[in-house]
Amino acid sequence: EGAELATGGTRRGIVVSTLAEAHFFAAGGFDDILYAFPVPRWRLAECSALAQRLQQFQVLLDSPQGLEMLLQNPLPGGKRWLVWLKLDCGNGRAGIRPTDPEALALARAIAQGSPELVTLVGVYAHCGNTYGCRDIPAIQAIARDTTAAVLEFVTA
Repeated sequence: EGAELATGGTRRGIVVSTLAEAHFFAAGGFDDILYAFPVPRWRLAECSALAQRLQQFQVLLDSPQGLEMLLQNPLPGGKRWLVWLKLDCGNGRAGIRPTDPEALALARAIAQGSPELVTLVGVYAHCGNTYGCRDIPAIQAIARDTTAAVLEFVTA
């Protein structure tokens, strides 16, 4: 019910951190779900099934190996993998640093490689490094730094 309220009743544009959550929301009629963790090889079949079932099932990529894995496992029926490039702007859990020279090359490889198989939707950053903050100014500083890093990367 909360997710339906949060999406204005559209049941679209929801972000999940586990595939169990993705299945839960898909069963509840959500058909536009972003799995906000780079796809591990051992979860590829499950992600593929969700991508085939839903209108839009989006995933994160943060490495050339992840891109190659999706390219080697195309979705059937004319569907494409919809991917966001995961940037690590200080959280240190997942993603590629936006200042890493490979990050821009990876973004270009996703966008220009095989768009009929893998399509770049955008870039994604999670400010999980705010969890240890003790006050609002500290959270705001991380949000500003993350926003600046993402905008600088996208501009490049």
